Amino acid sequence: MRKPNIAILGATGVVGREITKIVNELNIEFNEIKFLSSAKSAGSKIEFQGKEYIVEEAKPESFDGVNIVLASAGGSTSQKFAPEIVKRGGVLIDNSSAFRMDKDVPLVIAYVNDEDLRKHKGIIANPNCSTSQLMLVLKPLHEKAKIKRLIVSTYQAVSGAGLAAINELTANTKATLDNKEFENVCFKKPISFNVIPQIDVFCENGYTKEEMKVVNETKKILHLPQELPISCTAARVPVYNGHSEAVDIEFEEEISPDEVREILNNSFGIKVIDNPENFEYPTTRDASGVDPVFVGRIRKNLAFNNGISLWCVADNLRIGAALNTVRLCKKVIEMELY
Repeated sequence: MRKPNIAILGATGVVGREITKIVNELNIEFNEIKFLSSAKSAGSKIEFQGKEYIVEEAKPESFDGVNIVLASAGGSTSQKFAPEIVKRGGVLIDNSSAFRMDKDVPLVIAYVNDEDLRKHKGIIANPNCSTSQLMLVLKPLHEKAKIKRLIVSTYQAVSGAGLAAINELTANTKATLDNKEFENVCFKKPISFNVIPQIDVFCENGYTKEEMKVVNETKKILHLPQELPISCTAARVPVYNGHSEAVDIEFEEEISPDEVREILNNSFGIKVIDNPENFEYPTTRDASGVDPVFVGRIRKNLAFNNGISLWCVADNLRIGAALNTVRLCKKVIEMELY
């Protein structure tokens, strides 16, 4: 198996740095690697595997000879460079929302719908962070009992909105504690000691784009019928890292909480913490900095027939962005799809 030449686009951003770290953690074998960014960040240095690299400004010619590009640089940047990457024979694994719902672009969670990778035409999309952790939970349960209806409420950390949002939470919290005025920039409302029921802009149907991403991406990844009812409410919470989700599922077939625990205990990428009598259930502190999607509070849903309710938590920068991107890279190499 030949080793690919790899480029990380958006290397100096929060997710880009996490991608770089995970490339090392997962022992991705490569021939050469380069780190690309905007002109603003070009010239900075990155230490990687004992070697110092100079970050280069991303230009079309930057992708000459590159086999796989791991991109987390925003939708407009991905749209700008995707044609250049593809025409040079490279494969773009993209973290932005630019191509997720393109019918010719596979939207993939590693170990959930790997076979969809074979359909790629040079671009592979990484799903939204809140969708990513949810799919690892839903896929094995759907295989067992078939999802009939789904309601998801997400409680999302500020790191999902980038470094500026992380800094705003810190500054806003200090200002609140010091009883000082504060002008929020990243969020429509103050984020300190608050919960904001809006992530992204509102659509005509009253849902936000973030909420509709969960609806549409879930159907695409799990190959669900378009008419299958899914609803989502997404809120931003004053947590630095780690998205939490309350998930209510109605199945076509009967399934018990004990069966759900057993299935998830034996599923890839899942860790069950579910002993509420002893206050054992997952929180964002459990998930931050590690790979599993943690699941707990598994119980019979009282409103649905054949219903299950559960709580899941994951590190949104890892499972929701960087980790899946690098896992997809590993799959592309193993399946020789570059």
